Amino acid sequence: MIVKSLELKDYRNYDRLHVQFHEGINILYGENAQGKTNLLEAIYFSGTVKSHRGSRDRELIRFNKEEAHIRTITDKGNVSHRIDIHLKLNKSKGAAIDGIPVKRQGDLFGMLNLVFFSPEDLYIIKNGPAHRRRFLDLELCQLDKVYLYHLNSYNKALMQRNNLLKQITHDRSLLSSLSIWDEKLAEHGQIVINTRDSFINSINEVLISIHKKLTGGSEELLLLYEPDSKAEDMLDILTRSRDKDLILKTTTAGPHRDDMSFMSNNIDLRKFGSQGQQRTAALSLKLAEIELVKAAIKENPVLLLDDVLSELDRNRQNLLLNSIGGLQTIITCTGLEEFISHRFEIDKIFHVENGSVTCNN
Repeated sequence: MIVKSLELKDYRNYDRLHVQFHEGINILYGENAQGKTNLLEAIYFSGTVKSHRGSRDRELIRFNKEEAHIRTITDKGNVSHRIDIHLKLNKSKGAAIDGIPVKRQGDLFGMLNLVFFSPEDLYIIKNGPAHRRRFLDLELCQLDKVYLYHLNSYNKALMQRNNLLKQITHDRSLLSSLSIWDEKLAEHGQIVINTRDSFINSINEVLISIHKKLTGGSEELLLLYEPDSKAEDMLDILTRSRDKDLILKTTTAGPHRDDMSFMSNNIDLRKFGSQGQQRTAALSLKLAEIELVKAAIKENPVLLLDDVLSELDRNRQNLLLNSIGGLQTIITCTGLEEFISHRFEIDKIFHVENGSVTCNN
């Protein structure tokens, strides 16, 4: 799987842009705040209909413009596809595949499988649970449309239940309606929990060996899933927590409160790991993610690296660069020196400056 080209119109700091990528290693270099990350974001948006930064759609539209357009040409299994996304300031976004509008934006998932690695991912262990849940959800939604459906359904039911909890404060007659949303949450939440559990078991199968390799065999890394509720007990837990939920006016139990821990030689890296251990574990997780996507789709995903090398020491830089052979990789950086010093083979180089992209070779 590769991204052949990207076209932008009025996206972020880009007026108009057309870039053709190499199927191998592509470097986007330039000073900070010139638009390098915006290009990776646009590619990521084409595959997930989300910004990796968590930005709202309206924030992606160029200043003083009413709409923006992203067009990505992909090649999957030697078949080319065109993905179009329209972002509008005061309307919902629209998407099309090969010129045919999609009814549900979730239909785009799987058209372009991506692994995104940014400096923020190096802090996945020390950051809060929401960051780790986001990692699980973004990867699972790309690989499993059934999970996407149940996650979206769970989030909608969660919003409805939370709104109802607030309304009951003023109208106790609505109390009986809670059972409807309890059942909805339990129905979809059980599948979310079970799918997350299965995914973490799968990633552990490749994570252990990768981390041993990165640490010279001195550490064994294991992910532990920490569900807030057992899948089979969800409905009972929601019923028992109802009084507390009514007081707090929010749902206090369910997979929206899940977490996972990183155990290295039986030590919890969240609490006791050094910064170096945490970064190596995050790198192992990303490399394991690549292998898991390969196995799931029987193709290589596209790898997006957003200024990650500058955050890694030379040893971890080598480990990462030696692991991306055969993958189309699009890398942002401020300079080319780090690649030259590694004698790293680059297939195409682009210079990014103030919303303009120039190919240097």
